[in-house]
Amino acid sequence: MVKKDKKSKTAEQKARVAAKQEKKATQKEKKGKAKAAADSDAEDLDLDAIRAEYEQQQAQFLKITESICEPPSARASATLIGSPSNSREVLLFGGEYFNGALATFYNDLFVYLIDKDEWRKITSPNSPLPRSGHAWTRSNAGDIYLFGGEFSSPKQGTFYHYNDFWKLETASREWTRIETKKGPPARSGHRMTFFKGYIVLFGGFQDTSQQTKYLQDLWLYDTHNYTWYNPVLPPATQKPDPRSSFSLHPHDAGAILYGGYSRVKATTSTGKTKGGGQAVRSVLKPVVHQDTWFLRITQPSTDAPGNTTPTIRWERRKKPVNSPNPSRAGATQVYHKGRGIAFGGVHDVEESEEGMESEFFDNLLAWNIERNRFFQLTLRRPRATGKRQADDRSNRKGRGKMDEEELLRNLAALEAKGTLEAVNTTLEQAHDDLDLTPIEPMKRRLFTMPHPRFNAQLAVQDDVLYIFGGTFEHGDREYTFDEMWAIDLGKLEGVQEIYKRELDNWQGSEQDSDASESGDDEQSEGDDVDDDGNEGVPLPTFGPQPHTAMEDTATLENPDDADGDTSDATVADARPHPRPFESLREFFTRTSTAWQDIILERMRNLDSSTSRSVKELRKIAFDQAETMWWDCREEVTALEDEQEAAGIGDIVSIADRTDDAGAVGRRR
Repeated sequence: MVKKDKKSKTAEQKARVAAKQEKKATQKEKKGKAKAAADSDAEDLDLDAIRAEYEQQQAQFLKITESICEPPSARASATLIGSPSNSREVLLFGGEYFNGALATFYNDLFVYLIDKDEWRKITSPNSPLPRSGHAWTRSNAGDIYLFGGEFSSPKQGTFYHYNDFWKLETASREWTRIETKKGPPARSGHRMTFFKGYIVLFGGFQDTSQQTKYLQDLWLYDTHNYTWYNPVLPPATQKPDPRSSFSLHPHDAGAILYGGYSRVKATTSTGKTKGGGQAVRSVLKPVVHQDTWFLRITQPSTDAPGNTTPTIRWERRKKPVNSPNPSRAGATQVYHKGRGIAFGGVHDVEESEEGMESEFFDNLLAWNIERNRFFQLTLRRPRATGKRQADDRSNRKGRGKMDEEELLRNLAALEAKGTLEAVNTTLEQAHDDLDLTPIEPMKRRLFTMPHPRFNAQLAVQDDVLYIFGGTFEHGDREYTFDEMWAIDLGKLEGVQEIYKRELDNWQGSEQDSDASESGDDEQSEGDDVDDDGNEGVPLPTFGPQPHTAMEDTATLENPDDADGDTSDATVADARPHPRPFESLREFFTRTSTAWQDIILERMRNLDSSTSRSVKELRKIAFDQAETMWWDCREEVTALEDEQEAAGIGDIVSIADRTDDAGAVGRRR
């Protein structure tokens, strides 16, 4: 009898489990149908109709307006640039924001007024449609040119790439679409720079949702003749591989290209077939490029016909010394005084069935283009000189004496008035005279770099680096930073906060909710599994992170390792060099005569009949002194740090001293 009861209980339990599994399968099927319907509704949206709606909204603006606004919302793949017409303005355009469920694209034009610490939003009846992944650059004439970009459906099922070309007059804030008969195909992830009267465009990619095609075509836009050129190179000529997200810098003789990212086809083994052969499948392997190319552009002669195109040639350079190690993507550079300034980046360290693990960086690097060498820029605290400390002490003494005199005057006034009511009246009047306007909280200055990230937007204006946004990944979640920072590249005395807002919670994806529900089902069956909903997952810590040190020691590569390398033989440089703790103004004051002598000697060697005024000579001398000061900035900064650590302050040459302090030395 006991056996029979046991058997019936087992059968009953099996039936209950089977019923539960059937119910679960039915719910999953219903949910799958609902999801398919929702996806089809979302992805069958006509992108042309969406863009036409944006155009109608844009046409409602009757004129260009500029209004004070809050800082831009969080966004990635936007563009940031210092205004060519105003050295106290920084411009931001476009971008996209993905919250884990839906993607939003923008076509806002923001202007940051540096002196007022104020943001302005520009509205215009004629401006580019919402996009991300576009590229823009300034020109010699002071305008900004923009090309391409991408737009997608909210769930990123379908993509649209732009091939429109725009000019922004930064002084008037006016957009103008440039119509040409022939131009570059649609793309995003490309880069642009300028050379004399040309706009240079290279690379990028096209995403059709089915495949991603990386590009390696080169285009030049003639800003005088309003024409695009696609130079045709001989078949045997070397040129960079297809790529996107690289760095493209201006150069006196053309342009300089470094790095980039692409995915190339590769085969991987999947085991053995039944016949004993090796089974392989084709995959797309990510590649982080670290090569360097010089684009030499030779302009037509003055007597050439008007439609003559410039001569183009790609020349491969050696791999830069002290290149970032490990290699990293998403560390695009911004150009500043003959250097490429890079921040952050990501390195994919391991790929498995569960996904890819990534390492993020917060390094600030400077790539000296002419010397082809990377330097790491390190923040330091403001340094108080001996003179400034003495001034502070004298100021404190002076303030103490003034406070004492004011106290005595107040006591004399109180004794003269005599009564308590008079004293109260005096205090009330003083209180009324006080400025009770609420004081805004002080913005932070950090002495550690902002949180590691990749694809941050960078711009330099008046020797100050601006870092906007960027992306960080934690598990399967992606966070877009809603902040902007500034670093003085001359002093490197901390990171100044422009604004910073808290991050939005990740909305999660369908797979996340499926995993959460399956976890709930397993828990109902007796497993101790916690609810893994989106709200229960804590955001990663976004405080200051320890630096990932870049290898500072490196040996020069063998010149035979790369084709087409130019000789980098070390030559003794007799030109004046800056000293530790010497500002640009002090350096030029000390070396102005030497630079002018160098310029005059060069003019004599060239048998130049052109005469220069004293003012012109000083201007050319200052330009060369400034170039030298920035060219040596990293080495001088390292010397300053070493001398400060050893307790050495300002170094002054006895020959440059004119006060009595040098008298003893002269007597010896």
